[in-house]
Amino acid sequence: MRWSSIVRSNPLPLLALGFLLAGALPPVLPVPSPWRDRVWLIGLVLTGLPVAWRTFRGLLRGEFAADVVAMLAILGAVLLQQPLAGLVVVLMQTGGEALDAYAVARASSAVEALEADAPRTAHRVVDGRVTDIDAGVIDPGDELLVRPGELVPCDGVVLSGTSHVDTSRLTGEPVPIRASPGASLMSGSVNQEGALTVRAVRRSQESQYARIVDLVRSAQASKSPLQRTADRWAIWFTPLTLAACGMAWLVSQDWTRVLAVLVVATPCPLILAAPVAIIGGINRAAKRAIIVRSGSALEALSRVDTAVFDKTGTLTVGRPRVHRVVVADGATELEVLARAAAVEQGSGHLLARVIVAEADARGAPLEIATRLVEAPGRGITGLVGEEFVAVGAPDFVHEQFMTRQPTLAAALVAMERDSTGLRAYIATDGGMLARVEFADELRTELAPMFRALEALGFRDAELLSGDKQANVQAIADAVGIRHFAGDLSAEQKVQRVAALERSGRRVLMVGDGTNDAPALSTATVGVALAGHGGGVVAEAADIVLLVDDPSRIPEAVEIGRRSLAIARQSIAVGLGLSLVGMGFAAVGLLTPVAGALIQEAIDVAVILNALRAAGGSR
Repeated sequence: MRWSSIVRSNPLPLLALGFLLAGALPPVLPVPSPWRDRVWLIGLVLTGLPVAWRTFRGLLRGEFAADVVAMLAILGAVLLQQPLAGLVVVLMQTGGEALDAYAVARASSAVEALEADAPRTAHRVVDGRVTDIDAGVIDPGDELLVRPGELVPCDGVVLSGTSHVDTSRLTGEPVPIRASPGASLMSGSVNQEGALTVRAVRRSQESQYARIVDLVRSAQASKSPLQRTADRWAIWFTPLTLAACGMAWLVSQDWTRVLAVLVVATPCPLILAAPVAIIGGINRAAKRAIIVRSGSALEALSRVDTAVFDKTGTLTVGRPRVHRVVVADGATELEVLARAAAVEQGSGHLLARVIVAEADARGAPLEIATRLVEAPGRGITGLVGEEFVAVGAPDFVHEQFMTRQPTLAAALVAMERDSTGLRAYIATDGGMLARVEFADELRTELAPMFRALEALGFRDAELLSGDKQANVQAIADAVGIRHFAGDLSAEQKVQRVAALERSGRRVLMVGDGTNDAPALSTATVGVALAGHGGGVVAEAADIVLLVDDPSRIPEAVEIGRRSLAIARQSIAVGLGLSLVGMGFAAVGLLTPVAGALIQEAIDVAVILNALRAAGGSR
């Protein structure tokens, strides 16, 4: 929002300022001096009565807050013929609202940038012909062309083409990802050097980009408990102001002194400082790919002291990787991986892609296999040169060599006796036999994350998982978590989190799977990793990390604490300064005009202070 839009929606500040300046011109022009007071009085009536009437209507609705003080100050200025003081109050009241509107617009710049850059058009491919369409009419299953330099218009899967895609605006990751057939793409990411053909999996309105904008918008529209606290502060501050006015009258019998107290006590823009700080914190988090769904979530985030983690996909990467290769004869691991990857390139199975990726990472020479035959869910066979290769489950590979090479089949049975966990076997009619073992690896960023949480004063961390107790204990020992439990159902996770809450802990729960959603909702703050989970998990969480990186959690906590500290600081300092000014006005040391100018300075200062929540400085 630009200043011009703010002025059009609320012209009173500009009008009040205009009347103030018009009244100040007569001393340098050949105009009688009384003209100045008349101009100011007319301006006060024209600009002050709408403010007073709006406040009066709020009183009829039961909204008793600090606006009442401004209304009384404006009416008192009219009755006591103090138009300059009254105009300054009007300028302070309406100008503070305009400043707040600008602050909110500034804090919302990240969301506005998202909306402005949202994908608008798409290129639909039908029978080889490309037609330009509006992104809003994309249907799942549509085949779309994404040219170099264009935005991906909806969530989709690459059908053909190879390129790199920039996802930095969505995830914060600076390194573009490689896009090739089978790769999933998020709407709003930028295709770089190669044309891609993509099959839409969601409508544009339901895609990742739209969900991000909606999440941030819902967070901004919420009203946090801290704002209600500020309203409650205003409720007791108004009677205190009226009591100070009564004392000033009893001591001096001077209505001008009473007006001075009212003017210096007008704190409405001060109360607006709290939502400015809250929205600023939400949008600072959004810039770091941390979506805070509500102002209350930001406040709760500032108070958490205990972290609870799911295991798979949260502390671990959530995807199987090659842990080790066990070779039964004289072949090398690289040779085994080269044979296996040659045939696995023709399979769409997850573990096939893992083997191919491992072979590629190790620099194994990959050949093109022929005569591929896949048994879905079991394994695949093919010829690498003239050599027959089978890769898959032990029973599948055993079946392939029962008649072909009985001795190799017997050796496979022997090798299988000492194996556990997720694994695949590779055998060739050249006598090669090996086992590839898979494991879900720990994330590399965990150590800095736990150090950061400890520095933030977290009392404890727990690991709760539905995986086997032995696996959970191994992960807990590796990361240094003392309290853990495995073999838990979703209901049992909820019970554990609820027990911590009842004991006085403020729990931050981090998860990524559907079975984590109930526990995320139960915790003081639920954090979902969007890289794995979606749908119900993101809906159940208070915080959504768009980057698949739990090390952002301490950063989110720090943003929450800093934003709330700034908001409380703005409230406390503003009210404290107003109380001091009221004291000076009550004993006659401040005139109404001087009091209005001082309060204006106080309100502007605290709102500008609240704006710090949107930035990175402390």
